[in-house]
Amino acid sequence: MQPTLPRPADDAPACALGPDPAAVQAQVLRVYDRVARDPAAGFHFHVGADHAVQRLGYDAAALARLPARATARFAGVGHPFAAGRVPEGATVLDHACGAGTDLLLAALQAGPGGRAIGVDLTPAMREVASAAAAEAGLADRVQVLAGSFDDLPLADASVDVVLSNGVLNLAPDKPHVLREALRVLRPGGRLLLADVVLRRPLHEAARAQPALWAACVGGALTLDELLAAIGAAGFERLQVAAHHDCFGGAEVQFKLGDGLLAGAVTLSARRPR
Repeated sequence: MQPTLPRPADDAPACALGPDPAAVQAQVLRVYDRVARDPAAGFHFHVGADHAVQRLGYDAAALARLPARATARFAGVGHPFAAGRVPEGATVLDHACGAGTDLLLAALQAGPGGRAIGVDLTPAMREVASAAAAEAGLADRVQVLAGSFDDLPLADASVDVVLSNGVLNLAPDKPHVLREALRVLRPGGRLLLADVVLRRPLHEAARAQPALWAACVGGALTLDELLAAIGAAGFERLQVAAHHDCFGGAEVQFKLGDGLLAGAVTLSARRPR
């Protein structure tokens, strides 16, 4: 049974504490292991290339050039590349790369002189992403590492671009995750981020449910809270590029009255020089 979403409170705190981080991580691992092993199993969120094209604005021809093993497992909520292309020769980090759709697109944009690094917590997703990179002929410029977005296995100031697609809402300690992204970026480097945003904050009871966190809703922020958190972490030049109806038509639609409670936004930000 899919989780139901408790009604949000108008006076709920902006960043109410979530459940035990270990419980969140365990639930997230279970959900995305299922996506990796059987993307057609059916989830509360949309999965696959059609979702990326029809709801998020990805280029169909670009996705068609990628291995189906990657695009069939795409579970993003927005379109990071709508906020900016990856420069040729850049080193890119996808800090929760999943099956590798964004990772491979970044590698192609960076070109032969660039490098794309994917970090993911789920072993089955890492296996898919590595196999997809090899199938796409990009194994020489794509590296997939085990790790978490809150403890990135990269050196300080080592990448030019950080990609993030539907990731920050899964993090109990969002300021720390954002500071990790800032840490690995070179001065002037860019964050291209897409994430779930709420129309209004949730009750603390909702935030206490690991299943709702794995559903990309329990840990989401409002747009104002998201922008404030990114700015507080040290990023500057925040620009919202697009809004997305990422849950429209999904098995469970998160609604409040006649409007969607949860959607997504794509934005860019920079590490100061």
